[in-house]
Amino acid sequence: MDLSAINPLALIASLIVASTPILLAAIGELVVEKTGVLNLGVEGMMIVGAIAGFAVSVNTGNPWLGFLAAMFAGAMLALVFAILTQYFLANQVATGLALTLFGLGLSALMGINYVGKKPPSFPKLDVQFLTDIPIIGQAFLNHDYMVYISILLVAAVWYFLKFTRTGLVLRAVGENHDAAHAIGYNVTFIRVLAILFGGACAGLGGAYLSLISVSSWTEGMTAGAGWIALALVVFASWKPWWIIIGAYLFGGVTVLQLNLQAVGVTIPAVYLSSAPYVVTILVLVIMSGGRSSAPASLGRVFHASH
Repeated sequence: MDLSAINPLALIASLIVASTPILLAAIGELVVEKTGVLNLGVEGMMIVGAIAGFAVSVNTGNPWLGFLAAMFAGAMLALVFAILTQYFLANQVATGLALTLFGLGLSALMGINYVGKKPPSFPKLDVQFLTDIPIIGQAFLNHDYMVYISILLVAAVWYFLKFTRTGLVLRAVGENHDAAHAIGYNVTFIRVLAILFGGACAGLGGAYLSLISVSSWTEGMTAGAGWIALALVVFASWKPWWIIIGAYLFGGVTVLQLNLQAVGVTIPAVYLSSAPYVVTILVLVIMSGGRSSAPASLGRVFHASH
């Protein structure tokens, strides 16, 4: 065992890449939950986005089109959830779980012909004077564009929720949908738009996995990333900037356990592999002891007739 073989700069760079899929999915789910809707179908939307983005990228040779296709696929799956829960008033938890199961099955069917194929490479931020900066350049300024887009997306969501009138309305719907409806806001429409946004972000996160992080397609490749994204929203207390901290924490534990295995740490691999999920559970347990910041109407069905 030689821990000196672990390069800390490479470790940081790797954790950023490992964190980006769940960061993208979690920020979308945060917006959904801010409107009072709980969508447990994140895993299903991610895996469908992963295969849709991969298939389009392989067939067109353009990874940007792949990411657009992934967003569309995730949003379309989210639309099914939106119609069932917002118009037919189906149970949100049951519908979300069904969406995940459907997405896993659909992606396995769609991906049969793509196993073993390689997607086209995705461009990186390759600015010489930035990458030459000691320490910072290698660790933070030499990633693919989607890493920086994910951080900009978090900033945009934070600004939208905190400083715009539309963001205020969205938060009002999540806190008291009956009051928002009483003063004339279309609660159902606002929630449907938020659900579509969340689905697009989940699809984007899935495509990042298949096109960049793993750079291949394998059945069930999300491996619980959608559930981690759901947990991160709780960890972040529904605050956008904390999503980044939570995602990087989970990504760091994931990458660290892989590096420890690579240098021959004697801890059994099964314990190291489970470490990220154990850390997530511990964080949620600790966070649950404090005052909940969850939107007051989260998970509650809205009847327009009220």
